[in-house]
Parts: sequence; C-alpha cells; structure tokens
Amino acid sequence: MKIGCIQLNVRFGKVEENFARAEEKIREAARLGAEIIVLPEMWNTGYALEKLPEIADVDGQRAKAFLQGLAIELGVHIVGGSVATKKGDKFFNTMYTFDKEGQQVGEYSKAHLFRLMDEHLYLEAGDEMNRFALGDIEAAGVICYDIRFPEWLRAHALAGAKVLFVPAQWPTARIDHWKTLLQARAIENQCFVVAVNRIANKVENFNGQSMVIQPWGEVVWVGAEDEEVAVIDIDLSIVDEVRGRIPVYEDRRPELYSECQAPKQF
Repeated sequence: MKIGCIQLNVRFGKVEENFARAEEKIREAARLGAEIIVLPEMWNTGYALEKLPEIADVDGQRAKAFLQGLAIELGVHIVGGSVATKKGDKFFNTMYTFDKEGQQVGEYSKAHLFRLMDEHLYLEAGDEMNRFALGDIEAAGVICYDIRFPEWLRAHALAGAKVLFVPAQWPTARIDHWKTLLQARAIENQCFVVAVNRIANKVENFNGQSMVIQPWGEVVWVGAEDEEVAVIDIDLSIVDEVRGRIPVYEDRRPELYSECQAPKQF
C-alpha cells in the first residue's frame, strides 16, 4: 500500500492559500502513485485560534466537499488531516476521512486538547473514537497531542486498527518527544504509524520530520525540515507477522489495569 504524506507549510490564518496549496500537493501525491494521502493538522487555518469566528469551516462543509471531490477525481483515499470547524457556537479540531469512492468513512474531533497552545480556551474536545476502513485496510486516526495518551491509541488498536494515522502540528522544541512517542505507539500496538507534521517559518517553529514507522518500531521514512510530498510503500502483512510472533493482545490482563484498583495493604 502506497501512502502519500504531505508535509505542508501551513499559512497562519490564510484559508484560501492553504486550500490551494493542499490541492496542489494532493494532486502531486496522486501523480506519484499514492493510494492513501494524508494531510497535517489544522491545515486550513493553522493555529489562528483567535480568528476562528471568522475563518473556521462551518460544519466542515468546505473541507468535506474539497476532500470528497479530490478523492473521487483522483481515485485515492484521503485522510484529511484536520481542519478548524464550527458547529453551532462551538469550535473543533476535526479530522475527515474519505475513501476513493468519495464515501465519508471517518469523522473525529481531537479528544485531548493541548493547553500549551491554548486549545482548551478556544476548542471543544471530542469524545468519540475514530476507527475506519479504507478498502480492506482497518485503520484509525488521532490528532497530535493524542499520542501522549497511550490508552487512547490502544483502544483503537484493540478495535482492529492496523494503521494509525496521526496528523500534527508538533513544534521543533519537542520534536524528540514526537519521534520517541510515535515509535512507542507503533511497537506497543504492533501496527503501522503514519504521522504527518507541518513545517513553518522559524517564527512559528515547526520543522516537519513526519514519520512512517512499522510494527517492529523500524522507522521507514522521516520527512525533511521543509515542505515535502513523499510516497512510502508499506507491507501490511508485517502487522500479522509481528502480532503472531509476540502475542501481546493475547497476553493482556486488563483486569489489572483499572485506575480504580485499590493499593495493596501491607
């Protein structure tokens, strides 16, 4: 399966520029043979949170029409990163996923809001999982800060996901955390992780380094520190191989993992 990763330079608050750039890069990925194309987090607006009343996508209508149209025209699955959306009087960081027939197969609002970027002051948290199928591929998607919560990604893997997609706007200052956490999530869940980060100028301080990691933890690809479109071929049979070799899912003891379990008295 060929995965197209779009490491996009997202323009702060420049919706029209961002849509135009995203379309250009999606078409480039399709020309390069991508079967699944992945965008970064908040690619329509960047983190222009104070401007959301003016620029957020109402009910995600524009993003959904945009992604659906390109999926049908190009015959590709699109994991649409995430976009800033407005639903009623509230704002969300929302991921839409479309299969190559143009069917919407996933919708997810970021469950864990990142306080260091003031998300909790402007956005509402989602509370539903995001597992979906792209053809015969069982997959799931989470967003950026979500990867710091291993139990959330494990829930998606337990539900059947063999590929975890992670769009992000992960800053340069903590890029080592990004790499380590993504490898850990791939190893512990015995699945592929496809993580697409943005890049930006030095003022905004995002430096890409998107990653594709296979279930043994091997890094298959790392993006540069510039705008880039890369197509990476992954072999999904490795998932079953790894899960057969080390039966983590069979050896789980969830009865021990309850947060409410009382400490033993000595």
